[in-house]
Amino acid sequence: MKVLSIQSSVAYGHVGNSAAVFPLQRLGVEVWPVFTVHFSNHTGYGAWRGPLLAASDVRDVITGIEERGVLGQVDAVLSGYQGGEDIGDVILDAVARVKAANPAATYTCDPVMGNAKSGCFVNPAIPPLLRERVVPAADLITPNQFELGYLTGTEPRTIDETLESADLARAMGPSVVLVTSVERPDAPEGTIEMMAIDDDGAWIVQTPRLPLKANGSGDVTAALFTAHRFRSGSSADALAATASSVFDLLQATLDSGERELALIAAQESFAHPQLQFSVTRVR
Repeated sequence: MKVLSIQSSVAYGHVGNSAAVFPLQRLGVEVWPVFTVHFSNHTGYGAWRGPLLAASDVRDVITGIEERGVLGQVDAVLSGYQGGEDIGDVILDAVARVKAANPAATYTCDPVMGNAKSGCFVNPAIPPLLRERVVPAADLITPNQFELGYLTGTEPRTIDETLESADLARAMGPSVVLVTSVERPDAPEGTIEMMAIDDDGAWIVQTPRLPLKANGSGDVTAALFTAHRFRSGSSADALAATASSVFDLLQATLDSGERELALIAAQESFAHPQLQFSVTRVR
């Protein structure tokens, strides 16, 4: 499998491509990372240095790959946080070029906009861009529950409401929706869930909720789910493997006492998921 991953890069820590590339490589996936920024660290620290790359520079890198005659080898395009509308245009253009070269290729979009605690924290132009242009071009999206509601104009809380919102999102274009950070009022205390929905059904997996905020964990989740679903063809199997790996990564991060994801310490969990959590069909 080959993935064209268009995301941010940081020298210190793990978000964007700096979170997604290594787990994919441990799965044996060939990754071609294209950077949208190259910062010293993620912006959650409140201070950082380094360049926000111009959209024309990002486009040039993709054009250079195209000139090697290899875009037809790409199985999936992956994108995450989009800092501005111009990068969105570059990503959509890259998806169109890849699919022209390989009609079987897919596009995974992690529609990063915010979360239930912080609300929407991106440029105000980004949500309409995602909703109106990017998500309709995607085959697979990986919103958290808050972002799913934002995309669809709903406020999902229960399983049924989350399913209804996911169906509204699928009606926009993508055939597969992975809902991360599902929080429902009737879930057992101290748990958190993920749900996957596609044409064949819907499945949910429940894991313990760990007491940490882990920047970049969503980037790892989107990358792993994309790879596992491509290989197995099963959203249920991809959900089980992804939940296992991400939980073990978060546990390793918590055990380390560090703020940044413990990608290196947890690398065996990417290559060999323990599959310790059961996946339940909900539709």
